[in-house]
Amino acid sequence: MDVHFKKYHGLGNDYLVIDPNVRDVAMTEANIRLICDRNFGVGSDGILYGPLLDGDIPRLRILNPDGSEAEKSGNGLRIFAKYLVEKRYVRSKAFQIKTLGGTVSVQVKDDTANLIRINMGKVTFISSEIPVSGERREVVNETLNVNGGDYKVTCLSIGNPHCVIPMEQVSEEQARAIGPFVENHQRFSNRINMQLLKVIDRANIDIRIWERGAGYTLASGSSSCAAACAAHKLGLVDNDITVHMPGGQLHIEIMPDGEVFMTGPVEGTFEGTFHADLQKRISKSRV
Repeated sequence: MDVHFKKYHGLGNDYLVIDPNVRDVAMTEANIRLICDRNFGVGSDGILYGPLLDGDIPRLRILNPDGSEAEKSGNGLRIFAKYLVEKRYVRSKAFQIKTLGGTVSVQVKDDTANLIRINMGKVTFISSEIPVSGERREVVNETLNVNGGDYKVTCLSIGNPHCVIPMEQVSEEQARAIGPFVENHQRFSNRINMQLLKVIDRANIDIRIWERGAGYTLASGSSSCAAACAAHKLGLVDNDITVHMPGGQLHIEIMPDGEVFMTGPVEGTFEGTFHADLQKRISKSRV
């Protein structure tokens, strides 16, 4: 039987949705790497595997192109919310999605599910909850030595871990140069996502992103939330922030109780089935 998929992007961050209720695929590390490969597979920044209907709330697995599993993804959640609406798994404009990083609340803001607002939960800067090695503390404006250079970093979790580095200027070249060293730094036992942060004014920031398990990416929802919250924690911005990225913009709201809301677009690009040759390769890699 053919394996069907849909592909979407959120500000250039693209994901494949593979629905196990339509046609199941073994989500082994080898299969994930093959499917996401842009030369030998379909190509994507990850796989959204679901919905898994084992309770009242649809559950989503977010799989990185290196075969690892992410706790949460803002762009992935917006994409998956649109898929749930299109396939009529949900009939309301307000619903929930369960992830490894917690359950999130979704609001569809238009009739075509192209604009989605998500309550991403509360952030924590506590080292043991991110995690960051060392004594239990808030990891705010600390010095981190990265490949021989010292950087001031603020680390946090919003269901997944982030390291935010304020800079006067940010670029793709900088993100690619230090991203792998930050992601795999010995102080981060579960690896970490990195954002290079430039504050434009009290309502706007510019970031470049290195994603754990995916590498450099044009946009990221959870990274936008993390960078905005870090800038707010440092007193550099107010609580209503537009995050600028190469892929586009997201709107982040930080509530008085610490909850973080993200609003942004999502678009479908195409759908199809795996070629028989690819399906054979997937079958052979089921180990």
